[in-house]
Parts: sequence; C-alpha cells; structure tokens
Amino acid sequence: MKEICCIGHITRDRIITCRPPRTVHCAGGTAYYVAWAMQALPHDVDFQVITSVSLDVMPEVEKLRQADIDVVAYQSKTNVFFENAYGENMDNRKQRVLAKSEPFTIEQLSDAEAKVFHLGTLLADDFAPEVVEYLATKGDISIDVQGYMRYVDGEQVKPTVWHDKLRLLKHTAILKVNEHEYYSLTGLSDPHEAAEQIHDWGVREVIITLGSHGSLIFAEGKFYDIPAYTPRETVDATGCGDTYSAGYLYAHVKGAGYAESGRFAAAMCTLKLEHNGPFQHTIDDVWKMIK
Repeated sequence: MKEICCIGHITRDRIITCRPPRTVHCAGGTAYYVAWAMQALPHDVDFQVITSVSLDVMPEVEKLRQADIDVVAYQSKTNVFFENAYGENMDNRKQRVLAKSEPFTIEQLSDAEAKVFHLGTLLADDFAPEVVEYLATKGDISIDVQGYMRYVDGEQVKPTVWHDKLRLLKHTAILKVNEHEYYSLTGLSDPHEAAEQIHDWGVREVIITLGSHGSLIFAEGKFYDIPAYTPRETVDATGCGDTYSAGYLYAHVKGAGYAESGRFAAAMCTLKLEHNGPFQHTIDDVWKMIK
C-alpha cells in the first residue's frame, strides 16, 4: 500500500507572464507538480501517481518514471491544455482551456491502494462523485477544490457552484481552498468562520491559502496561522498550490504536526514561486527558508 497516491491529469500548459514578459510551454497539472515536488524530497515516503494522458504527453510520463517515480498512466484520446496568463499581481490569473481529457473511472482506480488519495481536480468533471466515494472506502481523501469550482464555456474558464459539495465533503479528510474558493463555497468572508463551516460539513483538516498573506489551517478545533515566506523574486505561480499540497502531505505522513506541516508546505511554495516549472530544490533548502 502506498502512503500517498496523487491522481490527476498531466496537462499541456502555456504560461504567460508580464514581469518579465515571457511565454513558456511546458507540462503541468496537479499530478505533475506534486510528483516532481515529491521526487525532490527524500524518497522516504511511498508515493504513486495515477494519470491519464494523450500519446503526445506520454514522454512526460517517461521522464517521471526515469526519475524513479511510480506512475500508472492511462491513455486518453485528448489531453488537457491550459493557458495561464498572469498580470502584475501573481495572485491573479486568467485561464483558458484549449482541450480536455477524459474523466477518471472506478475501473481505472480499482487496483489503487493508499493511505491518502490526493485528487488533483483541474475541471469539474474530472472525478465523478461515485469515484470519490469509492476511493474514500480505501483511504483518506485529500482534495484541492480548484477544479470543482470551475467549468469550461467555449475556451473560457468560469466559476461554478460545486453542486456535490455536501455529498463529497463528508468523505473528505483534507480540503485545500484559496481565498476566493472558500467564499464561493461558504458565502462567508471571514476565513476562520469559513474553515469552521467546511469542518462542520465533514472535513477533518481545512487548509485555506491566502496568497502572499500566508495560509490558515483548522484541525481538531484549533487554528494554525502559517506565514508566507518572502521569495527572492516572483517568477511563476503556476503549480504553487500543488507544491503546497505536496509539502503538507509529505510532512504530515512523516509525523509532523499541523503547524509544522503548514510551514514546510509554505516554504516549498515560496521556493517554487522563484522559477518556472516544478519544485527543484532540496529538503535542506526548505528548512533554510523556514529558519
């Protein structure tokens, strides 16, 4: 049995930044960023990726395998293609979806065994409710809510209501939301009140990321305020939330408490922010950032 299994599509990404003006074409998606973050850390956590990609993205799967990452890859006729355009403030971005992948199925995940399943939702239909409920019978469910909160209208990514939230949150052990998502989910403007509401819906650990203002964790009736570490330069925010999730889950599985896991995740997130592409540092770099 794996300790952490990340399930999600590996995407084709076009990243556009204005400071400096730059367009970068690369792979992406939660599964991609989490996998490379886990690969950069000591290999003392049993980790697996389950993904679905088209043939033209299969070379990215082979790169992961060559880096000694356990990957189960299913073939999809089409592949998710995101365009992320950032303004001066890297907390804000405009997205377009130029193609989609096929949703994951129970049949594909029937052999998956893990203590924690981290679901990298990119679009609202990536994981049907039945798939999440099935995985919840096998292990803890960790969800980054971003995909459930957006749908594709033509090529434009638009916000949507998570219609199955009450059905699925009662099966969710760990939920990560950002400052916009927690308001959309709860209608509450105060992050502490929103965290308590999400917890009341059944979530064991609620993580609210607040961009440059840090993050907030609510678990076992307590709040933990996590600082945002200052980057040397701000280059690319794509994948920062996924890197945060990887750091949090890694530290948590290793026995760290909520506050320590949050600080570890935040430090990894800041280091990732300083460059394009996935996390490329060591655990020593993470501890130096925290200190």
